Amino acid sequence: MAKKSRSTAKKKKPSRKRSGGFRARLRTWWRRGLLGLALLLVVVIVLPSFLPVPQGFYMRSEARRLGDIQRVWVPMDEIAPMMARSVVAAEDANFCNHWGFDMSAIRDAIEDGGNRGASTLSQQVVKNVYLWQGRNWTRKALEALMTPLVEAAWSKRRIVEVYLNVAEFDEGIFGVEAAARTYFGTTPEDLTAREAALLAALLPNPKERDAANPSQFVARRASQIADGAATIARDGRAACFED
Repeated sequence: MAKKSRSTAKKKKPSRKRSGGFRARLRTWWRRGLLGLALLLVVVIVLPSFLPVPQGFYMRSEARRLGDIQRVWVPMDEIAPMMARSVVAAEDANFCNHWGFDMSAIRDAIEDGGNRGASTLSQQVVKNVYLWQGRNWTRKALEALMTPLVEAAWSKRRIVEVYLNVAEFDEGIFGVEAAARTYFGTTPEDLTAREAALLAALLPNPKERDAANPSQFVARRASQIADGAATIARDGRAACFED
């Protein structure tokens, strides 16, 4: 009896058992991937809520470019309350009233044609600690994803504390300790209300402004910030990050 040619031989169909086994393995890999992602988020988001925060991408790049940077971490208890109020008044007056995004500020920015910033303190902390500088969509998407997670895992006081220790106040000057020492020869704890307002007035263009020899714009901006800091202390918008 003649053998059937290979061309006419019927191909075997994959068994349901084999395809089912593949789907089971795929589900297992998917579950393990989700578990790995959850553990990564615990390490990346939760641990820095109480452990020291490392240098971010921008800080490290500036250290390589300049050869060194000035930065000494100081806890919130060793920073003048007026300094915390000043940066909040300057950068995010509604900080205590939002969950990471200030929707009213975003609407105002859209109505203004995008000529004003709407980035909250929480968003800036995420960018400075985890991400890189720039306005590309990848960074903005990651920032939008991570900001609510940081808001959920960190206290408001911790967010302000980290911000004050990672913000850039001049070329190679990071954090309020280095800024207070460089501009006024003092410590963060001993900053006066005027000095705190002048430091906050450097943001968000610290390389173009000087707190020790302020321009008319910086001096005027500092006065506005001092008024704003007094206002948020009076109306309760500073309560979430103060004792």
